[in-house]
Amino acid sequence: MDKKEQDSQALAAKQQQMKELAAQLNRYSYAYYTKDDPLVSDKEYDLLYGQLEELEAETGLILPQSPTQRVGDRVLPGFQKHSHLGPLWSLDKVRTWEELQEWENRNLRLLADGTGDRPVLEYVVTMKFDGMTVNLTYDGGSLVHGATRGTGTVGEEILPQLLTIPGIPPVIDDQALAEIRGEAIMTKEAFDAYNAEAKVPLKNMRNGAAGALRNLDIAETRRRRLTAWFYDIGYWQGRPFAAYSEELAWLESQGFTVHPFHRCCKDLKEAMAAVEEIQACRDRLNFDIDGAVIAIDDLSQREKLGFTAKFPRWSVAYKFEALEETTRLLAVEWNVGRTGKVTPTALLEPVELAGVTVSRATLNNMDDIRRKGVSIGATVFVRRSNDVIPEILGVAAAEDEELAAEQQEIQTPSHCPQCGSELVQDGVHLFCRNAIGCKPQMVKALAHFAGREAMNIEGFSEKTAHQFFEDLGLRSVDQLYRLTREQLLTLDKFKDKKADNLLSAIEKSKDCSLDSFIYSLGIPHVGKKTAQDLAKAFGTLEALEKAEPEALLEVPEVGGIIAQSVYQFFRDDKIRQVIDHLLAAGVRPAGQEEGGPGAQALEAQANPFAGKNVVATGVLQSYSRREIEAKLKSLGATPQDSVTKTTDYVIAGEKAGSKLAKAQALQEETGKPLILTEEDFQQMLNGQG
Repeated sequence: MDKKEQDSQALAAKQQQMKELAAQLNRYSYAYYTKDDPLVSDKEYDLLYGQLEELEAETGLILPQSPTQRVGDRVLPGFQKHSHLGPLWSLDKVRTWEELQEWENRNLRLLADGTGDRPVLEYVVTMKFDGMTVNLTYDGGSLVHGATRGTGTVGEEILPQLLTIPGIPPVIDDQALAEIRGEAIMTKEAFDAYNAEAKVPLKNMRNGAAGALRNLDIAETRRRRLTAWFYDIGYWQGRPFAAYSEELAWLESQGFTVHPFHRCCKDLKEAMAAVEEIQACRDRLNFDIDGAVIAIDDLSQREKLGFTAKFPRWSVAYKFEALEETTRLLAVEWNVGRTGKVTPTALLEPVELAGVTVSRATLNNMDDIRRKGVSIGATVFVRRSNDVIPEILGVAAAEDEELAAEQQEIQTPSHCPQCGSELVQDGVHLFCRNAIGCKPQMVKALAHFAGREAMNIEGFSEKTAHQFFEDLGLRSVDQLYRLTREQLLTLDKFKDKKADNLLSAIEKSKDCSLDSFIYSLGIPHVGKKTAQDLAKAFGTLEALEKAEPEALLEVPEVGGIIAQSVYQFFRDDKIRQVIDHLLAAGVRPAGQEEGGPGAQALEAQANPFAGKNVVATGVLQSYSRREIEAKLKSLGATPQDSVTKTTDYVIAGEKAGSKLAKAQALQEETGKPLILTEEDFQQMLNGQG
């Protein structure tokens, strides 16, 4: 055998090895990205990946299905045109049940074909993704083309860009020539992560996806971390399918990412119920949709119905209200929060958004304003989701030169818009440090302190806090405990009963759990959950006050920012004085001191609920639901929502239902939990049980 033949055999062997490695790595990638079920460690994957890279370098060959093509850093010279095998149609649109019914009636008439028989139509309902349509071509089982929608008949070749998306199978089991349709999208997580580091932030997720796929810099495409959902076979030379639902099942079997929501519906009412289900979960999705797609399932019926000049007759899009619109920014208003943070709010030319008239939107801070290039008079993209205040995403290009010339730069305020105090820059935010004299801060601090999850002063609202600030001169939360009946009766709409009820609620609030007290203080970065973690870790207010940053960092979920915030908070002389006044007024935050085994044994003897799991069910006479939870936590117990084998006690009030029944069944089986009446609970607390 001569050298040339030996070299040829060696090359063939390496090519075979490359095919095997590519198939193996693609299988691992599919399990990792699509099934979320890794087959090997990252280290093993990287080792095999390195072997494939070495073989590609040696041979100078790269297989079409090679996973190395997913992570290229190439800048392409330009886009090539690609002719689709089957046309990519647009969809007709409906917005009401009546329009949807008209669409079905037209199809029924066409299918009946004058016979008078009423055909049976079954449907598949899927989400209408708001991204960029992509079309994949497979030939002989390999992915050979990836293209944009373009005109519907001719698009642009973007296979290198598409190969950066996890979950697109480079090879499939079927050898048939096929085109697979899908939608490339950006998730909210990918969008936020990209914008956090981008010099020029993306305006919305749809543009982010489109810009990624039409970018010649593959590294930029990869940075946007796109996702794709596949939903249709547009061209097919293989074994015929009988139904659309079969096509979706085949796509899943081949490793395409098919969104789990695809409902098979026996009639139009079921289809409309599925549409409403999609609409209800829209705000909880981590990607954008703008409607639902209702498609006839039977492919033979589809063939009979055919197409209009623009649309398939057998499928329609049910469009939802837009979550994003453009409007003009008219002015900026600066507002002061509870912590003294001064934030900008955009005042907008009113615009309809998701069924609501929007005239205000958040701007976050000056850094955000500058990054997005926002100015007064500009046309801006506004987005509303999750029923929260809308956010300005970016600025639309100015088409009118006169309007562009009238735009004004947003100025950073130097003084508090409420009290006139000089503002202080802390990171990207502005703060007013006049915590006592600045009305918005004090009113919100009073309302927060008295809130349900804090000191739980019943009948106290932000309106009450406003009244106390203006008419009684309250400038600190501890002053609540020095209020008199006579003072309250001087206030508008305060009569005897209202005054007495509020004073009683203030007195009752003195007995509180440690975590509620910590939360009530309004420590920056400390929410309810962190307050609970701190209370559990340190046991007493005194221990928490003395804690050094190192000790705070040992608490799970507490990082450097929170640790420093808590440490600095308790070293502020004014804050320390307020806390001393609260304690002197009789506020008694009850924690759970952690001592040695002897102390814990004594505690368990005196308090049988320490360290126990307790369920309270039914109507209790002495406690509301929040109050019994707070009481149990102050005793060192863990309140549970449901009865399980770990439950130690069940406190059963009046009208106790399924939880009591389950507790009784468990007690017969295992001997626990111990079932207590409210009277039993009180007697055990008093040492009589």
